[in-house]
Amino acid sequence: MFESQMKIEQQYPDLFAQLDDKLCRAVVQSLAAGWHEGWEPTREDVENLTDYARGAIDADEYDRRSDAAACRAAEVARRAAGL
Repeated sequence: MFESQMKIEQQYPDLFAQLDDKLCRAVVQSLAAGWHEGWEPTREDVENLTDYARGAIDADEYDRRSDAAACRAAEVARRAAGL
């Protein structure tokens, strides 16, 4: 069932607890942009973005983590397709 609202803050309250209101809104808006297109963010996706937003990691580390996650997802898809 498709929900009309993303409730990502309720799914991962520990990750959002580390952010002030302004950063929290920015992260939710960033995640919602993809969610409205059918993307379901994982805990790893949310953790990476909240880490970046609060300054725990820099842009290079965020990109490295995102690339690694994309490679893992592509490998899972290839295996599922029997390739």
